[in-house]
Amino acid sequence: MSQADESLIRQTAGFVRQRLVHAEAGHDWWHIQRVWNNVKLILQQESADRLICELAALLHDIADSKFHGGDETLGPKIAGDFLQSLKVRQDIIEHVQAIILNMSYKASLGHIAFHSKELEIVQDADRLDAIGAIGIARAFHYGGFKNRELYDPEVAPNIHQDKEAYKNSTAPTINHFYEKLLLLKDKMNTTKAKQIAEERHAFMEQYLEQFYREWHGA
Repeated sequence: MSQADESLIRQTAGFVRQRLVHAEAGHDWWHIQRVWNNVKLILQQESADRLICELAALLHDIADSKFHGGDETLGPKIAGDFLQSLKVRQDIIEHVQAIILNMSYKASLGHIAFHSKELEIVQDADRLDAIGAIGIARAFHYGGFKNRELYDPEVAPNIHQDKEAYKNSTAPTINHFYEKLLLLKDKMNTTKAKQIAEERHAFMEQYLEQFYREWHGA
């Protein structure tokens, strides 16, 4: 990237870090940094617009809808306003906004009218942070944040949810593994993400086996 692009990335990182200083810990600056690092790792093997990928990674959770009354337009708007303030080209802004609007798992449960290689890369980078050891930690942190049960054997996972059912779920955290986390391995787009996801998926399966042994006093 050019020096101007690198400067834009640094300014964006600073803006995001400041804005998310009080965010829920599963969707805070450290989550953004991990997704950003995943994007850079995937880009070692994939050809795409690096600037768009990095901007979208940095801005993708600037206003996560689940913390803002379900408003899925707020994040893209804040991202767009910020980039416009830095005189970023309109086509870049619109691409970044489209990625933010369409990259989430819940978005994939509805109608997706946009696609790009950059979306694939940022989506993979975000999904990698939802699985493995970090994914487990994030799931239980969010469950605690929402005061959800760890597990209830009488509440079966709702695996084939539509978008609205997924958004409105209040199920125990263990159900989230079956309703999302264990499904992500087979939804990765890029070769690198698929490779990384294999190990992280296996770790989650091992964790669940141990969880159930302990739950039943084995």
